[in-house]
Amino acid sequence: MAELSVYIHVPFCERKCPYCAFASYARGSGDKDFYLGRLERELAFWRSRLGEISASTLYAGGGTPSCLSVSQWETLSGIIEKNIDLSACTEFTVEANPNSLTRELLSFWKSAGVSRVSLGVQSFDDNELNFLGRLHDSRRALEAVEDAVEAGFSVNADFMFGLPKQTLSKWKNTLEKAVNLGLSHISLYQLTIEEGTPFASRGFELPEGCEQYLFAQEYLPKHGFAQYEVANFALFGKESRHNLNYWRGGDYLGAGISASGYLDRVRYTNESGFEEYCALAAEKGTAVVFREELEPCASAREASVLQLRMTEGINREKYRAKYGEGAEKYVLSVLENFPRDLYSVTPGRIALTQAGMRVANRIWTELV
Repeated sequence: MAELSVYIHVPFCERKCPYCAFASYARGSGDKDFYLGRLERELAFWRSRLGEISASTLYAGGGTPSCLSVSQWETLSGIIEKNIDLSACTEFTVEANPNSLTRELLSFWKSAGVSRVSLGVQSFDDNELNFLGRLHDSRRALEAVEDAVEAGFSVNADFMFGLPKQTLSKWKNTLEKAVNLGLSHISLYQLTIEEGTPFASRGFELPEGCEQYLFAQEYLPKHGFAQYEVANFALFGKESRHNLNYWRGGDYLGAGISASGYLDRVRYTNESGFEEYCALAAEKGTAVVFREELEPCASAREASVLQLRMTEGINREKYRAKYGEGAEKYVLSVLENFPRDLYSVTPGRIALTQAGMRVANRIWTELV
């Protein structure tokens, strides 16, 4: 495989946030050690199945990977080195939360080849952090970002908008602090109410968030952060290579609880229950519970949605070569149903405009 990204899910958190629908658990040290052993079994399975796992990018997400101790990270690093060839890896990202990020962890990650840290900051406003159920305050968030930057990592920070009582002034204050901290990448996510989460039972309504998103689109580029994807802004050359491979339709291997993968047009998803995943990984080496081979038409439509997430859009020549002229005509026919200021069509590319990014979900829904 010419370019294979690898995702490893670390499903542990100190406490689950009330808006979170990801597979994550508050577990003790023994469960973490047990899980790492099962993760090793799964990676060994994939290595035997694929012949080798040569990663162009590696991403450890969660959950909260910084919940693992340094000794547990030593174990995980050894598992990775044993099963994954990192000689061609150009980006190794680890997610962290400010409350569990330590200088000792940062030092170990540096020695283990980690190049990028993604911090779940969410806000620099203490009232907003309290509403979101975060364990850190704004002061600790600032310290965590500064520590990661000082340690020499390329650092991303996630922020949330569309919160109840989140004024434009508060949002502006958060972004002003963000652009002055030495970050190289900023990700923005609108708060949504996911079924089965504590927030879903509270019955409050969320604001649209359009004002905050529009402000970010105008403000961040003035400070060097170009929007290269619907939710992501980066300094020049600091885009997430791992995520770009997803959006460009590249192959990726997912390992761990609830992880998903996409290999040679076959999409799969792992078991999301802790005990169930561990049992499957121990018995079979694999914990895949869903698998489908995408038909050419479905593959083309999915690719159009993923590529239109990015400001670079669809490379028309490459898209036609891979999916055919009929697939390209379908994309154009769907876009023609929307106002012309939402998208751009040139001889080389089809892309959403900044205005189109603000209503992207409506467009993607029509495409699939």
